[in-house]
Amino acid sequence: MNQTDTKKGYFFSQPHQPFFLLATINAVVMMLLFMLSYKGILTLTLDSLTFHSYSLIFFLFSNAFSGFLFTTFPRFNQTQVIDKRFYTTIFFANALGATLFVAGAFTSLIGVTLGMGVTLISQIFTFKKLYEIYKTGAAVDKSDSFWILSAFAFGLLGNLLYIFSLANTSLQSIAINISFYMFIIFLAFSVGQRMIPFFSHSFAQKDPRFVKVVFGLSLLTSIFSSSGFEVGEIIVDLVLGGYMLNEFRRWELHPLQSPPILWVLHLALFWLPAAFFISAISLTAEMFLETSFYFLNIHLLAIGFLTTVLIGFGTRVILGHSGQPPHGDNIATKIFYFIQIVVLLRALFSINVAFGWGANFLFDISATAWMLLFLIWGGRYFKTLVYGTKL
Repeated sequence: MNQTDTKKGYFFSQPHQPFFLLATINAVVMMLLFMLSYKGILTLTLDSLTFHSYSLIFFLFSNAFSGFLFTTFPRFNQTQVIDKRFYTTIFFANALGATLFVAGAFTSLIGVTLGMGVTLISQIFTFKKLYEIYKTGAAVDKSDSFWILSAFAFGLLGNLLYIFSLANTSLQSIAINISFYMFIIFLAFSVGQRMIPFFSHSFAQKDPRFVKVVFGLSLLTSIFSSSGFEVGEIIVDLVLGGYMLNEFRRWELHPLQSPPILWVLHLALFWLPAAFFISAISLTAEMFLETSFYFLNIHLLAIGFLTTVLIGFGTRVILGHSGQPPHGDNIATKIFYFIQIVVLLRALFSINVAFGWGANFLFDISATAWMLLFLIWGGRYFKTLVYGTKL
């Protein structure tokens, strides 16, 4: 086989490659459509909140972490790698689901429902495959794998509730909160709390109850947020933020002395307690000032933690699995910093809404910055993902 043939077949040679590229494309396309819809330039067949939340949870973050887990989950459980035919089928199913969802957003809710349905079926097969790996793997300690599977199970429930919410809007809040807190945030947390200390050569003994307690508190957060019980949500946010911060400090990660490929992951971890503390403050302010911080808490988690850890992990995996040292070069480091600028811009838009500054142009700037982030990151690693080209 010559070099050209090798490059042509490279894209599907490892599971993370097609899924990372699909996630990157979806990040840009879905945000662009949401932005145009929010500004009244496009009219969609479903409400903007459902479109925005569902598309990013299930077409961006879910794809990115599925690609990561298809690569690493067999290693976690000490079993054989996932068959190429399986993960390529899941990839094409996910791409079809996203295509039907977008087409339906312009034409009819039937298309939206079909897209969600295809995505749900793909999720079911993904969960089934990960469960088989979990059951048959030779690893002695499978506790982290158990929590990762638990997060995927909530993802199935959340997706199903989203489908039902198209006909019964009273389910929308439950679908969003379960899919966000219990699926994608808890999934990223479960992976992060295992891999980040390992990458950082941290030998501190973890609290054996840590993930279990975070799971329980996250479930309470999703319940209280769905039911509008703000006092309960504030209390849980404070407890969760304090508990996480105390545990992370025990791990002795030393982010200020770490190279960029590590400190970006440390930063992502510490965004978790920071986001929960700020959530408690903003929710309290909403109660007393009778205003709205316009999903500030959600976006601090979604961009500060989730996007930072996604790009941090993604960069490391892309480099390491293409035979390159997993180091954050100058461009990668600037991308890591740029993520934090995106967080700040989105936070400023929420504060603008809360205090009536009238600076609604911050929405355009923050949405554009988000798309630029993924265009730059995707463009930087496109040839590596598709052809295995060394940087």
